[in-house]
Amino acid sequence: MTKPSSPLLPIEYSVEVAAAKARGAPVVALESTIITHGMPYPGNLDMARSVEAIIRDQGAVPATIAVIHGVLHIGLDDTTLEALARTQGAMKLSRADLAFALAERRTGATTVAATMIAAARAGISVFATGGIGGVHRGAEQSFDISADLDELARTGVIVVCAGAKAILDIPKTLEVLETRGVPVVTYDSEDFPAFWSRDSGIKSPLMLNSPAAIANFQRMRELLGVDGGMLVANPVPEESEIPREEMEIYIARALDNAASDGISGKAVTPYLLDNLYHMTEGRSLDTNIALVENNARLAAEIAVALAASKAK
Repeated sequence: MTKPSSPLLPIEYSVEVAAAKARGAPVVALESTIITHGMPYPGNLDMARSVEAIIRDQGAVPATIAVIHGVLHIGLDDTTLEALARTQGAMKLSRADLAFALAERRTGATTVAATMIAAARAGISVFATGGIGGVHRGAEQSFDISADLDELARTGVIVVCAGAKAILDIPKTLEVLETRGVPVVTYDSEDFPAFWSRDSGIKSPLMLNSPAAIANFQRMRELLGVDGGMLVANPVPEESEIPREEMEIYIARALDNAASDGISGKAVTPYLLDNLYHMTEGRSLDTNIALVENNARLAAEIAVALAASKAK
């Protein structure tokens, strides 16, 4: 790791990321919650290494982001990545508690919102994740709405995902994004995806079919002075998807279980994902890995295209 870049903000760049930034190479940010809260060791480490390798293969540099003992790490070397994958009890960090973890010298994994904040602070404009958070089903009673949506409205990072997590209320999630002025672009499809499924049953607000077109759209937003991020929804590969009709049956059962067990707040998503893993006999996890890898590939291609457009 390099030395901290600021005497006030405890932030460190990996040697690989620092070198990429110095030469103006494209960098793709990666969240760390999927490592600490998404799957057990050693599968989480295998997935993280695979995603980073995919980004390198496309000509970009991966920057996995996490807070480790009160230091914000932008990029992890392999030893640190493995240590994070083995970590038990890491905090799940969003906008509200990212600074808390730094101030209190805690260890935590970044969600979409926290990763966007860190990426923007590090000058990284493209971020690959699995699926964004959004409006939870029943939010009219629980008021459970992810901070990811407001972060997309305020922080200028392109977020490549497989749509909103299918456990959410996707129509309401898209309505909130529209209200916040966040452009939602589906890659090479007119149908907005639903994480494990290629089609949520809702038409996408916008569609573009090349990384260069997405990069050009972002450049135009910058030239107009439009603030905030962009959501790029990338449907899971067809051979890896679980059809929406099938997933809805499992999701309904998992939601009933969560209600019965009194699960709320940040515990809801990991609880539901664990339920779905067992209901689908592991297929949901296999699809999750496939879509994250697919998103990493597209994010790297967009980062490369963005770098090329800025070099002109």
